[in-house]
Amino acid sequence: MKRIGILTSGGDSQGMNNAIRAVTRTALANGMTVMAIRNGYQGLLDGDIEEMSLRSVSNILDRGGTILQTARCLEFKEEAGVLKAVQTCKDFGIEGLVVIGGDGSFRGARDMSLHGIPTVAMPGTIDNDIACSDYTIGFDTAVNVAMEAADKLRDTSLSHHRCSVIEVMGRNAGWVAVDVGIAAGATYVLVPEVEFRIEEVIEKMNRGKAAGKKNFMIVCSEGIFADVKKNKNYEYLAGLGITSASKLAKKIEELTDVESRATVLGHIQRGGSPTARDRYIATEMGCRCADLLREGKSNRVVVIRDNKIIDIDIVEALNMTKEFDVARYNIANMVGI
Repeated sequence: MKRIGILTSGGDSQGMNNAIRAVTRTALANGMTVMAIRNGYQGLLDGDIEEMSLRSVSNILDRGGTILQTARCLEFKEEAGVLKAVQTCKDFGIEGLVVIGGDGSFRGARDMSLHGIPTVAMPGTIDNDIACSDYTIGFDTAVNVAMEAADKLRDTSLSHHRCSVIEVMGRNAGWVAVDVGIAAGATYVLVPEVEFRIEEVIEKMNRGKAAGKKNFMIVCSEGIFADVKKNKNYEYLAGLGITSASKLAKKIEELTDVESRATVLGHIQRGGSPTARDRYIATEMGCRCADLLREGKSNRVVVIRDNKIIDIDIVEALNMTKEFDVARYNIANMVGI
């Protein structure tokens, strides 16, 4: 294989640039040409493609986001869109693809492989919810960004004797919320995967008040307010009229007489300089992706299992399910006050 393409798809995550750099330089070191495909699968359909050089990926180690940009592409979900993408690869002489993204991106990689374009993928999403991998690049940075924000909010909560309700990202998963809750010492962590009742939160806050505590922190995943498959709390919260972090804060204030304020961290968690962990894991995965294509392998996804970088079949990966770590969730709610 002499010419490969690389694209990032779905939501951006810190570490994608490190992966792009690793794929590019590993491929170039082995005599391959690397084509940058901009704006994900949409760029593949539009032919938004240019050749990369060693200098194309210089000075990007500390940059969040993705230098290749990313976009949603509904057209690619149809057979005609996939065939168009295959033809674009042929037009540009692209013999193989590296795709960096989440489950949706993996499905696209699988489709390209099935239509004759050798493709490998690697996980890039801050939610850490991809079943086939113990870790996804961007997660550690996102948790650290949210933790730092929580630390700052604690300062003002302590000054004003308030309760801070902090909403973190994770529409279908509570992994970010749990790790932020543990790291920031949240009073209670609320996630879509585990049922809870407001009375439990209030009772714990009252115990804290009885012990002399005057400020509190509730960390919740955005997923608890969404009508999604994994959310076990949507109907319960909706029945109470709690459809957002601000309404949750209002309910807590009503039931505890503790002034409560909500903060939605939102996309701030997807930006910023990647941590060392995201940098080196992304680099290792990117190198492995380039090597797989050089070896003529296809329909693979590079993941981390038991602290080892391995590759598995994409179809197998997409059929896996990831169990939420309830034990870790229990730790978060046991040690916080």
